[in-house]
Amino acid sequence: MNELENLLLILILSSTIVLSSTGAVMSIVMNGVFFLLTLFSASSKGSEEKNRIRKIVVGVIFLFVTALCVYLWLYSTIKPPSPPLPPKEAPYRNPNLTPEERAADLLSRMTLEEKIGQMTLVDRQSISSISDISTYYLGGLLSGGGSCPDPNVPWNWARMYNEFQKQAVEKTRLGIPILYGIDAVHGHNNVYGAVIFPHNVGMGATWNPELVEECARITAIEVRATGIRWTFSPCIDVARDDRWGRTYESFSEDPYLVKTMAISAVRGYQGAGLNRNDTVLATAKHYMGSGGTENGRDQGDCKAPLRIVREQHLEPFAGAVEAGVGSIMASYCSINGQKMHGSKFFLTDVLRRELGFQGLLVSDWEAIGQVDSSYREAVKKSIEAGIDMAMVPQSWRQFQVVLKDLVNRGEIPISRIDEAVYRILVTKFRMGLFENPYVDESLASIVGNAKHREVARQAVRESIVLLKNNGILPIPKNVSTIYVAGPNANDIGKQCGGWTITWQGSSGNITIGTTILEAIKRTVSPQTRIIFDEDASEISGPYDVGIVVVGETPYAEFYGDRENLDLPEEQLKIIDRVVASGTPTVVIMVAGRPLTGIESRLSQWSAFLMAWLPGTEGQGVADVLFGDYNPSGKLPRSWPRSTAQEPINYDRRPSEAYDPLFEFGYGLSYTTFEYINLTVSPISPKVEDTITIQVSVKNTGSRSGSEVVQVYISDVESSLPTPVKKLYRFQKVMLEPGETRNIVFTIPVSELGLYTEGPERIVEKGVFLVTIGGLTASFTVN
Repeated sequence: MNELENLLLILILSSTIVLSSTGAVMSIVMNGVFFLLTLFSASSKGSEEKNRIRKIVVGVIFLFVTALCVYLWLYSTIKPPSPPLPPKEAPYRNPNLTPEERAADLLSRMTLEEKIGQMTLVDRQSISSISDISTYYLGGLLSGGGSCPDPNVPWNWARMYNEFQKQAVEKTRLGIPILYGIDAVHGHNNVYGAVIFPHNVGMGATWNPELVEECARITAIEVRATGIRWTFSPCIDVARDDRWGRTYESFSEDPYLVKTMAISAVRGYQGAGLNRNDTVLATAKHYMGSGGTENGRDQGDCKAPLRIVREQHLEPFAGAVEAGVGSIMASYCSINGQKMHGSKFFLTDVLRRELGFQGLLVSDWEAIGQVDSSYREAVKKSIEAGIDMAMVPQSWRQFQVVLKDLVNRGEIPISRIDEAVYRILVTKFRMGLFENPYVDESLASIVGNAKHREVARQAVRESIVLLKNNGILPIPKNVSTIYVAGPNANDIGKQCGGWTITWQGSSGNITIGTTILEAIKRTVSPQTRIIFDEDASEISGPYDVGIVVVGETPYAEFYGDRENLDLPEEQLKIIDRVVASGTPTVVIMVAGRPLTGIESRLSQWSAFLMAWLPGTEGQGVADVLFGDYNPSGKLPRSWPRSTAQEPINYDRRPSEAYDPLFEFGYGLSYTTFEYINLTVSPISPKVEDTITIQVSVKNTGSRSGSEVVQVYISDVESSLPTPVKKLYRFQKVMLEPGETRNIVFTIPVSELGLYTEGPERIVEKGVFLVTIGGLTASFTVN
């Protein structure tokens, strides 16, 4: 090896060492230089003078390349100066300033990376290390269905939450706490041992807004006891098709009933202030149209004129905004082909400018990626449309890179980022997170306590709808023998349904609670014999009474979409076997929606009750069966005769058929009620007036009981097709035997208007018809 080759070898070795630190791009550049030098060396033949010149050239190149590599290595390892630490007396640290003042100060101190971090909401299972919270400045974490610590017990949730929060508060420059969210949709349902309330469809059947508020209040207490401060609830979709897999998450098919329950739920969750230790940030979801998609397909397309969309799906969100809801979640669905997450019209023009929503707008789970086939375009459209915080549980790293590039290239203005982050920060300041970021882990012991379970038991009682009774109910507690059958009689998982412990829920002993069979055994006399045979395969009867509990197995979201709503044939045969034995048969349905295929057999059943998805407190079902509680539930949904009738809704247009098996608002009692003396005044109101409706209700039976007084109004002479009748008010009243009460309702005439394509209701002159309990009265708007 000659001297020139030695120099080249030294050059290559030394450069290789440096290049290992400078990256792939410089490697490519230097390899080109080495290649040229090698060619030069290979052609080195000639005089000694020429070789000396060549050696000098190679030496100069060697020194230049070495110096360049060292410079690039230093440049790549020296970090740019870090932003300064904020002073301890920074205004955003001052709790005496308003949340808005504090947020403005904090926003002015943030880098682009910190701002994008605040807009990022990540599932706890998707971070590779707890340090990701501080490294990527994450603004929020969540637990999706089944995303639980191990062991899944309340105290461990609290411990986990504090560890996550410590990383954000103590390991970042600005100390911004994370906002932790969870789908606490019918209690703190991810947590083993928490009380599980009836799903929303059952709560809608109570027609009791005060009870809905109380259940939400208890949920907030149990959620806060584990540290979490944000629930993705209430779901205020108006489910218009029972085939939809999320029907049980909806309070009703009726917008007014949903709106009323939405207001109560928001008040229950958020209480007297978000900075209290017994409240959580509520999320009204899914804005909007999810319940009106074609054929009831989850994440589908809601195809309807804008005036119908406003009438059927916007009203509950208007109510939630009026109640001060702190956050709203956008829907997966499309409206007339346009994805909601990418619609600036709906997310900004309607939600913010028309309804006046000022809170935090969050996306649904990875829904941003559905807006466009290009993820870059999807992020751009969603953020421009108005999404503030992106729920990107798995794609969060990609989201941050893409969003930063969009801002740096000027495709998304920094003003839109600042607007989003400002809303997030204001929310956190309003919640008192900066002053109280942690939870006292000893508070976890209150989760699932006896007082909370008693409220849930009352919710179950009031949710049950008695659909048929030939006099067999209530069952005497000292009856000789009760035969119990059916797959849902002794299964706490089936009682709770989806969104319980895991996303989809599951059958079996999944959490602490009382099954319907256990409740029956606890209620009857010691002398009563209980026989349980799930399939009724060995029934010999007849017995004094048979109770068959049938229904659905757990599911959630699109996994629950159905083409056929019939009760499974094998379950019908279980009922048939009990009936055939000569045993008077009581059928209880445990399901998230009305199931069909029962009409031909209904006449053979002695009684039929709908228990919905009652949750952990099955004792409430037994309370109704044995007369400890007089059933008062009313159907929040029309009950179809067959799936072919779907979608079936009572507030139909005149051209639409309506022939359900059981009507919306129907429900029996162990007593009877009579309506008398319906009056409306004035009978010729003006648009700016308020009408007063009065009616008297009498308990004509021998038991005390509750009746839901329902006020329906029809616009008889409207210029556009309007509902044949529409619910405008209701009130649940308790009456003793023989008691009569006068019920008064007031309704501004302006509420009776119809939507056109714009945001205003138009009240037209003409005749309106009021219907309450079979009585009718009219008035004419002048």
